[in-house]
Amino acid sequence: MSTRIVVDPVTRIEGHLRIEAELSGDTIAEAYSSGTMVRGIETILRGRDPRDAWAFAQRICGVCTLVHGIASVRAVEDALGYEIPANAQLIRNLMIGAQYVHDHVMHFYHLHALDWVDIVSALEADPKQTSALAQSISNYAKSSPGYFADVQKRLKGFVEGGQLGIFANGYWGHPGYRLPAEANLMAVAHYLEALAWQREVAELHAIFGGKNPHPNLCVGGMPCAISLESGKQAGTAVDVVGLERIRSLIAQMREFVHQVYVPDTLAIAGFYKDWFRRGEGIGNFLCYGDLPGTDVGDPGSYLLPAGVILDRDLSHIEPVDLDAEAEIEEFVARSWYAYEDGDDAGLHPYRGETAFAYTGPEPPYEQLDVANQYSWLKSPRWRGRPMEVGPLARILMLYANGHEQTRDLVGATLSRLDLPVDALFSTMGRTAARTLETAVIADALPVWYDALLANIRAGDLKTFNAELWEPASWPRQARGVGRMEAPRGALGHWIVIEDGRIANYQAVVPSTWNAGPRDGGGQPGPYEAALAGQALHDPEQPLEILRTIHSFDPCIACAVHLMDPQGVEQLRVQVC
Repeated sequence: MSTRIVVDPVTRIEGHLRIEAELSGDTIAEAYSSGTMVRGIETILRGRDPRDAWAFAQRICGVCTLVHGIASVRAVEDALGYEIPANAQLIRNLMIGAQYVHDHVMHFYHLHALDWVDIVSALEADPKQTSALAQSISNYAKSSPGYFADVQKRLKGFVEGGQLGIFANGYWGHPGYRLPAEANLMAVAHYLEALAWQREVAELHAIFGGKNPHPNLCVGGMPCAISLESGKQAGTAVDVVGLERIRSLIAQMREFVHQVYVPDTLAIAGFYKDWFRRGEGIGNFLCYGDLPGTDVGDPGSYLLPAGVILDRDLSHIEPVDLDAEAEIEEFVARSWYAYEDGDDAGLHPYRGETAFAYTGPEPPYEQLDVANQYSWLKSPRWRGRPMEVGPLARILMLYANGHEQTRDLVGATLSRLDLPVDALFSTMGRTAARTLETAVIADALPVWYDALLANIRAGDLKTFNAELWEPASWPRQARGVGRMEAPRGALGHWIVIEDGRIANYQAVVPSTWNAGPRDGGGQPGPYEAALAGQALHDPEQPLEILRTIHSFDPCIACAVHLMDPQGVEQLRVQVC
């Protein structure tokens, strides 16, 4: 007899994700991923001025605001043939790169590390031994016994006061936790350190974009003027003082990544090597490519290459055409939407439809009818096949393309852990890939910064192209796609413009690729495939589910429900 476990919501600050898992004994036989919230930004955008789309599209997410804005302005620029100045492209690269570094560090420490780190165990650690451990893996300045003793004292105060706060409701003491107490204390210290670090590095977006979150953008370039002056006469944040601050922030980012994040990931991974054999998923990987060396119309210049890897075969890369209607399609056979001509066929985003058609149980419900429609997410497919997107897909693409730094990082990491390359196709491989990608992008930041500074010193201050700004100069009909690689994976915004207004707008986001439900042919999405076959030590504390789902970086969990075969709730467990 099967048992169904329900984890709901699996949230990351905002948005709602539900996982239902059918158990056969202690093993997940089938898993189902359901997006339980809908917004309808695509519907809101119809009829609006395309130049305003980015400000609405940013509100798709309150966390990843930059990436949706960039994808949106790129879609309009692609449709209308805008070329942006070199400085604007460099500034966008710097902002996107900073988003990666900020986002990946925050995910590792604040949204995923607690799946591997037993917070309460840190109270038993010896600060002197913790210091010795920290100094053995990096040269980070904050690694003295006194530093770790202070952190331990703070943590003890939380526990004794009954106010664990952000550390409450974890599965502390679960036998799945394997780190020694000293490693746990080191991770807690860096957890707290990252909270302060991330506040400062977010300033780069504020300097270039005026604020963060939701930095200012514009079709045709960037809205930040560059000044060679400083002080009150400059009239812009991007002056001598601002540029020097950006240089300092980049150095700060790189130090934390190389001295804290990378060593911590390797240290933790060494205790969980069996997780390099769990949670693989579907084995197909998709990248749109991003971070141009010249402009977005030159994919050959991208730091992150585009392409498709099928069936784990790193020797062959298929090209990707975002305009080809036979390649990327969205299906709704298992989703709460309706297509005008029937729900069986897929639609390319240019022809995409967003018509709500909820057929699920009346909330609050105990379990979904997974034999029919069960998610607000659609099911994207590339040539009919599900695809995993995100850091693992990008690291595999860089590796397959022979990117030297990536090959060195992957080789050194796997050699240290005594693992083969195919260990990357896993839960821990996904987590390690995110860390290695952060190192690659952090090291690219000074290259873009130096190029921007060289342009400025040569007298090039242009950040905006006003050509084609007036709708009277636009073609009557136009369409385009804004591609980018968001921290969580391939992000595309498709736009159709008619008579100067938005006739159709479709965004296919990374979590749709990864968290989408089965399609009409029964093919599972990446989340669903990654959970199938995994054994749970204790169904009442499904730590294994959280580890694998969090490795994709979705919304973090805050509650778990366990059902019996008849759908009756047996117990409710709070998780962090």
